[in-house]
Amino acid sequence: MSEPFVIRDCALIAIATGQSAQTLMGLRDKLEIVPESSIYYHFWGGLLRSRFDDPEYQNDFAMWTRHAIHDKTLAERLALVNPTDYPDLEVLRRELVDLIEERMDESEVLPWIKALQSFHFIRSQIVIFDTKRVAATPEELGEHVPHLSLGSIFYHFIDARRRTHLGRDDFTQWLSGFGDEHYLLTERISHIDPYFITLMELREELIHAFRQNAPETEAL
Repeated sequence: MSEPFVIRDCALIAIATGQSAQTLMGLRDKLEIVPESSIYYHFWGGLLRSRFDDPEYQNDFAMWTRHAIHDKTLAERLALVNPTDYPDLEVLRRELVDLIEERMDESEVLPWIKALQSFHFIRSQIVIFDTKRVAATPEELGEHVPHLSLGSIFYHFIDARRRTHLGRDDFTQWLSGFGDEHYLLTERISHIDPYFITLMELREELIHAFRQNAPETEAL
């Protein structure tokens, strides 16, 4: 029998690193040395903060390249980088550096163009809250999902990938403890890609997955 699913909430605290870049070459150089938590923040932090940026570019590196350097080519390449495709943040860091270096090799001028605004590297620190809510069964968890805060969605579906053994979200990790009984539900949730949707859309995807599971549950 699995332990109850403890529902938590969270917030990301933005902390200045003191590192900034005004050229593409500078961005490459600073990417080599900033902490992993900064890479994490600039890919995932936008989900938990109010954003009025171009929705075409999901991460801060792509947005800065497009709007401050005005290089649409590199911005589009960076925008296609999905952090869930990489086993850890160091591999993701290497991919970013490689993409920037590849683009700089294509132009003698581009590495030295000064941006309209500097890129300021921010690192994140997560603060976790206990909601005092638990679920003993998948059915109970499904009842909680529509009422989960966006912070809870972020913590259990995105940040969990840094904490779980196989880099999975907390929902599939917990549901796997019930064996094959909820295999289809686990599969549906595991196939949700959280990067190119908002947290509200992610919550709707989870609600839909649990609702699809309801008839199976009633038939057991």
